[in-house]
Amino acid sequence: MKFGGSMFFTDYSMGPAELAVALEERGFDIVWAPEHSHIPMTRKTPFIMGGDLPKRYYDVMDPFVTLTAAAMATKTLKIGTGVCLIAQRDPIQTAKLVASIDQISGGRFVFGVGNGWNQDEMENHGTAFASRHKRARENIEAMKEIWTKSKAEYHGEFVNFDPMMTWPKPVQRPHPPILVGGAFPYSARRAIRYGDGWMPQVTEYAKAPLIDLIPRFRQLAAEAGRDPAAMDISIGGQGPDADLIKRYDDLGVNRVSVSLMSEKADTILPILDRWAEIIRQVNG
Repeated sequence: MKFGGSMFFTDYSMGPAELAVALEERGFDIVWAPEHSHIPMTRKTPFIMGGDLPKRYYDVMDPFVTLTAAAMATKTLKIGTGVCLIAQRDPIQTAKLVASIDQISGGRFVFGVGNGWNQDEMENHGTAFASRHKRARENIEAMKEIWTKSKAEYHGEFVNFDPMMTWPKPVQRPHPPILVGGAFPYSARRAIRYGDGWMPQVTEYAKAPLIDLIPRFRQLAAEAGRDPAAMDISIGGQGPDADLIKRYDDLGVNRVSVSLMSEKADTILPILDRWAEIIRQVNG
C-alpha cells in the first residue's frame, strides 16, 4: 500500500518543500496539491463537503508552483494535483504545464483531475456548469494528443485546433497517469472512459462505503473493456485506521492519502509521525 499527503498550501501553512521532505522521510509516496483559482462571493452551488467553505479554499496557492517546489526538495516523492480543475483551464497551456513539471521532476508527476463543483468559479472562466463534464473530457483528449503527437490536432465542440507543435513532451510515456477524482458512479465512469485511475474521497456524505464501491468500480471497468487490475485507485481523506486500510489493501487499492490542514510544522509533523506508524503497521 502506498500513502500520500494532501495540503491546501497557503501563505500561513507549512511550505510545500518542507512538507514534501517530511513526507519523503516518513515513507510517503506522494504529496497532493489541490486547486481553486479564486472563490466568487456568490454561491450558486453548495460546498460539496457541507457547511461553510473553509478559508483555505480562498487562499490556496497555484498547484503547479507549489508542486515544483516540492519536487525540487525531494528525490523520489511523487507530486500530484489533487485535483486540477480541468474544465476551467485552457488545455493547450495546461498540457505544457503538465509536460514541464513532469520534465522538471524527472517523471514524478501524477495528474489528478476533477470537473469542479463551484458553478460561479467556473462561469468566471467561461465554462458552463451544465456542460462542464463534456468540456473536461475534450480537454483531456486534446492534451493527450499534444503529449503524444509531434503534430497535434483536435476538433471538438469546446476544444478546436488545427495541427500544431508544442514541447516539451512528458518524461512518462505516453503521458503522466491521469486519475479522475469524484464520487461513484459518475466520476468512476469518467475515470474508466479517459483516465488511468479513480480518486474517490472519504466523506461523511458518501451514500455507500468505499469498501462496497471498489468491487463495483472494478466491475464497471471490466464491462467497459478496461483491465480492472490496471486501473489505479487512490483514496483521499483517509483517517488513521490501520485495519480499514488493510481491508483496502486486500481489495487492491493502490494508495490512501491523508488530508492535512493548512497549518505549520509544529501541528503537522506529529500527525505525520502517527501516520508513519500506520505505514509500518500496514506494510510491515
